[in-house]
Amino acid sequence: MARESKKARAARAAEIYELLSEEYPDAHCELSFENPFQLAVATILSAQTTDERVNMVTPALFARYPDALALAAARQDDVEEIIRSTGFFRNKAKSIIGFARGVVADHDGEVPASMTALAALPGVGRKTANVILGNAFGIAEGVVVDTHVTRLSTLLRFTSEETAEKIERDLTELFPRERWTMLSHLLIWQGRRVCIARRPRCEACAVSHLCPSSRV
Repeated sequence: MARESKKARAARAAEIYELLSEEYPDAHCELSFENPFQLAVATILSAQTTDERVNMVTPALFARYPDALALAAARQDDVEEIIRSTGFFRNKAKSIIGFARGVVADHDGEVPASMTALAALPGVGRKTANVILGNAFGIAEGVVVDTHVTRLSTLLRFTSEETAEKIERDLTELFPRERWTMLSHLLIWQGRRVCIARRPRCEACAVSHLCPSSRV
């Protein structure tokens, strides 16, 4: 695989995508949300914790603060109490309140649907913006590169880069735009269910025969 041509890697990547699509036909963002505002807040809260944990706290959070205007006026102590179990709750409370205030001040309370506008908001980096654009607006601006996508992209030799920005660049060059959003879901689902960091289940992997890092 070390001398794999660009054409061969693209063909292998396409086959892996198809196999993972068959394996996970229902792959989707596992954060619970009903609108772009909710997805943005949930994504910010998901740092350093699980989607399941975020989904446990967001119903109470959104019941109290149903939109950007309400969250922008929130007291940080009140928000901290609701999201405490997600970890790093002080910084996260500051981030989501700051995000809401930015949406209210700069976008009349509506979450914007562009990478430039989203990335300029407090608490939102490129990864979060890609999550919002791809899943709330159906806009494929890039590939969400989280820890699972980083790890699996390396194991599958889709990239040899180490930074999220460069990994995303390699993935967007390797896969067509219409697959960018789903690609991240497929790699994340595979990373959570089969290619687990501490105990990869290579024997149960649908793409093991195409993976240079397979143990079987």
